[in-house]
Amino acid sequence: MSVPLLSLLAFPSLVIAYTWKFDSPPQQCSNLTISVSGSDGKLPYRVLILPFGPSPLANNIEARTIIDQPFPDGASSVSFKLNYPGDSQFVAILSDATSFGSGGTSVAVGVASSSDSSCFDATTNVAPKFVFSIEPPNQVVQCVPTRIWWDNSTVVGQTNFLGVIPGGQSFSIPESNITNIISQGTGFSWTPNLRGGTTLMIVGGDSRGNGTAGSSLNLVSSGPNNIGSCLNDASPSSTPGSPAGGSYATSIPGTGNSSGGGKNNVGAIVGGVIGGVVGLLAIGLILLCFFRRSRTDKNREKHPVNLFNVDEGDEAPAGAAGGNSRNELPEYYQPEPFTVPDPTVASTYDEDFGGTNSEGRPLSGYASTSRSGTPDILSSYGGGSTTTNGRKGYLRQMRPINIIQHDDAGPSMPHRPPDEEVETVELPPAYTNIRQ
Repeated sequence: MSVPLLSLLAFPSLVIAYTWKFDSPPQQCSNLTISVSGSDGKLPYRVLILPFGPSPLANNIEARTIIDQPFPDGASSVSFKLNYPGDSQFVAILSDATSFGSGGTSVAVGVASSSDSSCFDATTNVAPKFVFSIEPPNQVVQCVPTRIWWDNSTVVGQTNFLGVIPGGQSFSIPESNITNIISQGTGFSWTPNLRGGTTLMIVGGDSRGNGTAGSSLNLVSSGPNNIGSCLNDASPSSTPGSPAGGSYATSIPGTGNSSGGGKNNVGAIVGGVIGGVVGLLAIGLILLCFFRRSRTDKNREKHPVNLFNVDEGDEAPAGAAGGNSRNELPEYYQPEPFTVPDPTVASTYDEDFGGTNSEGRPLSGYASTSRSGTPDILSSYGGGSTTTNGRKGYLRQMRPINIIQHDDAGPSMPHRPPDEEVETVELPPAYTNIRQ
């Protein structure tokens, strides 16, 4: 036996003996025509149309139903009304008398819009004849048993379940060992021999036709253990190459009066415009704050704060009142440096009162040098009034005092004997160039 023949026997499901196509692009509420080519198919043919993806109608109303359309006896083409809204999608599976999905499965096909919307109700959700569930809920795991179950009282005749892989292979799900579980219902266990990442649609039906129980869309998971014992080369998967059905649009933007589609587009446009305006405003505010901060930093570099030197232009203009700079203190607060008296020169106090100590140091002699407008601080000590020659009428004897000027006022007086009481007065520095 030759190698090519062995390959065909090993992969029988990948060999499609006939082909089919859409004679015209699918359109909302228009006739859809499908034609079969080739003589290898066994009559009669049958096409199954499954809704795919979300509904484009307002409020997610699902008006699409599963279409199980048989071909006329002996015919290789069929035409029927597609009661799907524009901007929606569907998957088509073609079968002949030999097996389900023998003609291949299309990928998601886009439906064009039209002005005719009489073929569906855009305000009411459709419902299947009966429903089925899977366990574990809403998940299909590679090579892990999955239970499919339903309420047997809602079924007519024999149930059947189909597996559909868009753009790949479709197959019948074998039903064996049907059991009843009180907490669930009637069902069976199926081990999916599908690889993780495969898109799978499970379709349920009974004697009334395929799809009477609706369909579920699942993404096969590899599971935490990635079990692959059930996988082999014949495992159903997406078919490489061109999908069945010929060339067609997979998605079509709304061009007609499709209900809900226009509203969704307007909402998306308005939302995009508002989001863009908000984004531009946010960017503008950020740039404004950045420029203002940069300008403030530049001004600080050009005009640093100087506590010791007068900046240029700070002097008062010539002829201004007082003639002082803006940083100069008022006359009342002008500092007057302290002058240390010469211990070798006798003061006027010595002459008038003979007030010297044992070392010949004057005892706080006083000669008036008071300024106009300045309070006579020493009057609080001496209590007398100032005479015209600057002398006090009466001065009480005062203790020796060491005065320390903190602005580098010179050396302090010589140390006194330890038995002599000395009072220390600290004077703060005079800050004359503090910037206002």
